[in-house]
Amino acid sequence: MNSREPLAIRIASRGVQAFFLLGLLLVWFVATNVWHISTILLPNPLNVWQQLIDVVRSGEFVGDLRITLTEFASAFTIAVALGVTVGYSISRSRYLIKVFEPLFSAIYAIPIILFLPLYVMIWGLGPPSKIALGATIGFFPIVLNTISGFGSVDRTLTSAARSMGASDMQMFWHVLLPAALPIVLAGLRMGFTVALLSVIGSETIAALAGLGHRIVNLAENMEMARMFAYIVFVVAIVAVLNVALTMIEAYARWQ
Repeated sequence: MNSREPLAIRIASRGVQAFFLLGLLLVWFVATNVWHISTILLPNPLNVWQQLIDVVRSGEFVGDLRITLTEFASAFTIAVALGVTVGYSISRSRYLIKVFEPLFSAIYAIPIILFLPLYVMIWGLGPPSKIALGATIGFFPIVLNTISGFGSVDRTLTSAARSMGASDMQMFWHVLLPAALPIVLAGLRMGFTVALLSVIGSETIAALAGLGHRIVNLAENMEMARMFAYIVFVVAIVAVLNVALTMIEAYARWQ
């Protein structure tokens, strides 16, 4: 959220978000205690809370969390390195932009997670297949936004910098990057989100460990309260990661 917004608006926005979450919890509680929806479909939120406390206290999540975060961090790092490098290289040529931008857009429209069985056949059920899939899916929004960001820099700015004797390195750091940064950061945020979702999602389909794998195992054993506790735990982890990304993005914008 923009830090220059009036304090009253920020407080009101947080209040609406809090009331929305409280409303969901209230509906959940009523559904299980008043409407008597089967606990197989929807466990009591109090039971889920107790299971969540037990999961945190026991520390049983540590191994799965480490695997999931390692897979995600590796996938996102690869996606950023390749996406920014390839995107910047393509953005330097109008011809390459016309060739590759629609091509990448068309590929990005394909649900790449459908190729998970192929990734598993190549890299197995372990982390490498999840890393490869996350990096592939995260690559496309990053490369597309990098192409768009650097390719849309006003030519007047680059011409003025060249006329003043700016070197290639000075041109990149003082002209191109500041102008393209907002669009590139938007691509990084999209890549961050889809890479994380693809890693966790692929763990629920074909994996030997990880938070997604743990959730599926609990569902298969009909431990619904504990399964929901792990879902809440994953949502909390994703929220924390998004807050951290937002802070890094805000810092980068102000530099």
